[in-house]
Amino acid sequence: MLLIVVSSFIFTEKRMAMQIFPESVRKIWNEWELRAMVLISLSLQAILILIGSWRKHSTSNILRIVLWLAYLSADSVATVSLGILSNNQEDSPGDSVNPDYIITAFWAPFLLLHLGGPDTITAYSLEDNELWLRHLLGVAVQVLVAFYVFLRAWSNKVLNFLAIPMFIVGIIKFGERTWVLRSASSEHFRESMLPHPDPGPSYARYMEEYSSKKAEGFKVELGPPIEAPKAENNSNDAGGVLDDSIQNAVILNKAYSFFETFKRLCADLILSFHNIEKSQTFFQNRNSEQAFEVIEIELGFMYDVFYTRAVLVHSRLGGILRCISLSLTVSVFLVFLFKEKHAYTGEDVAITYVLLVGAIILEMYAVVMLLSSDWTTLQLNKHKNGVLKLFHTAVSSIPLVKRNRWSNKLGQYNLITFCLKNRPAKCIFIKKDLFINKLLEKYRYQDSEDVSKELKNLIFTQLKEKSKSASNFDACKQLCARRGAQVLRDAKCLVRLGWTIFGVEFEQSILLWHIATDLCYNFDVKRNSNVVPNQNCKNSKQLSDYMLYLLVMCPFMLPNGIGQIRFQDTCAEAEDFFTERKSITDEEKACTMLLKVSTDISPSEVKGDRSKSVLFDACRLAKALQSMEVEGHWGTNEKKWELVSQVWVEMLSYAANRCRWSDHAQQLRRGGELLTHVWLLMAHLGLTEQFQISEGHKRAKLVVQ
Repeated sequence: MLLIVVSSFIFTEKRMAMQIFPESVRKIWNEWELRAMVLISLSLQAILILIGSWRKHSTSNILRIVLWLAYLSADSVATVSLGILSNNQEDSPGDSVNPDYIITAFWAPFLLLHLGGPDTITAYSLEDNELWLRHLLGVAVQVLVAFYVFLRAWSNKVLNFLAIPMFIVGIIKFGERTWVLRSASSEHFRESMLPHPDPGPSYARYMEEYSSKKAEGFKVELGPPIEAPKAENNSNDAGGVLDDSIQNAVILNKAYSFFETFKRLCADLILSFHNIEKSQTFFQNRNSEQAFEVIEIELGFMYDVFYTRAVLVHSRLGGILRCISLSLTVSVFLVFLFKEKHAYTGEDVAITYVLLVGAIILEMYAVVMLLSSDWTTLQLNKHKNGVLKLFHTAVSSIPLVKRNRWSNKLGQYNLITFCLKNRPAKCIFIKKDLFINKLLEKYRYQDSEDVSKELKNLIFTQLKEKSKSASNFDACKQLCARRGAQVLRDAKCLVRLGWTIFGVEFEQSILLWHIATDLCYNFDVKRNSNVVPNQNCKNSKQLSDYMLYLLVMCPFMLPNGIGQIRFQDTCAEAEDFFTERKSITDEEKACTMLLKVSTDISPSEVKGDRSKSVLFDACRLAKALQSMEVEGHWGTNEKKWELVSQVWVEMLSYAANRCRWSDHAQQLRRGGELLTHVWLLMAHLGLTEQFQISEGHKRAKLVVQ
């Protein structure tokens, strides 16, 4: 077996390397090597199950690094531990089995249990689901190795018999993980949603009847088609007259119903007009808070499908397997508790207790997480169960169990702040010209803010208004292609500002409007401390910094382009500008000096196209916005900020619709992105190109006269 060969090689190399250490150190190492590896394996499982679900609502980079290391290390540590176990029998005297080997061999099924992993994280990323076949091969090999260790330690002792139920538990866990990985892989996920083959009405039978009636001399005509009846939409559910518990239940049920339909978007399948109309009717009658709550729940279900065992665990089979594994583990613990253990060393007995208690605690924690999830609430809404509801209520009231469905954070990045370099370096020992310093510097200027209700309301109101025009496929296609031009056209300033949208790449528009928004915000708000910014001004600033955050930190979520090059060149020009003027020390002075630069001649006519910087083009845009306010195009700056905020919402929706579903799904494990919520919300409102053109099920009627 390959694993035994590899582990034997590692074992031999390790022994050769240990020869350089003193005898006392080698002795301690040989005694505690396996024990340490087993305890580390259990510790990694505890880390995975405790913080595996936190990434659903956390944007912490430290958490991601810890979880990534634990996920990659967990399988390796357990596998190496099995390899060490397979080599330890050589120390046994004669044909007898060393008691120390018997108790350590009892740890083999626990290592299988660890290889199965916790319920809260089966896949670290989508790519892990695609490797399910490799994991299946690993299952077969590692089960054989564990069984090999078990057979070599067999001596009709109680521990040998106790290992059998633990083997069953380990194989259950291992099998569950493989099945879930396979189910979430792109191929099988898509296959699971394909409808049953539908040949439609029999054309041959229809034509036979047509020919027969015509041959008999009847006048036969093709009558008007018979349309299949549409399901009635109850648009008044979850209305404001209902109490909170009923309203929350209805919203949860609706979210799951929509999830079952709209998860087709994650398999590159199309939706029907009926699906779109039903969804539109529901969301058109909701406020922004209810709409985004439905989206949050749906994306939570999507996260669980791709990264956890939720689908299996919350099924009837999953419940049975959970009961079997927990009852077997508790039974083994009770038998071991009252068993005579004098033949074994105290350290090994203590470690065995730790493994058993650890397995029970982790299983109980998994049950607690199961009871507190939206899946359980959904089941309680469908099937009334007093006992389960009591447990669910008790578990949900525990502060440590309460979790947000997503981070509700908005990444923020500001170009001028980044160029001023005012924030001190976290590590003074790293040289400035090293790549690692540049990487850390990029993260140093990344901020985040909470997504406000006002911002959600702005986005939802504008998208809902757009959806009223989505009457057919062509209209949807045009609406999805808008990235600010329609807003400028409605405000009658397309001629003056259209150059920032037409004929330029999308990332260029983002940089132009980002810098211009920053300059206008500084001029209107920061320079006048007594002026309170209106809500559109705040929303514009947030969305401006968020779109630049996507451009810098998540460029894969935006349409293809040269965004990184354009950002670097713009930063280089800004840094040169600030360096030449020593008086610029903060953002307010920087914006003031930029606005003072004359832009009567287009920068491209002076500089050519060698540099992709848009710094002073953005200054032209900011001055145009300010001058239109002064010239009386708008009565107050509120009109200006209303325009800017609407432009940003159009850019946001354009980016959301152009991002691939796999990139949206990847962000679910990083706390979630507002862009992903907007993408799914647009699909619900019919603002998507991913639906079929045919309008329902029709059947031709034969008219005989």
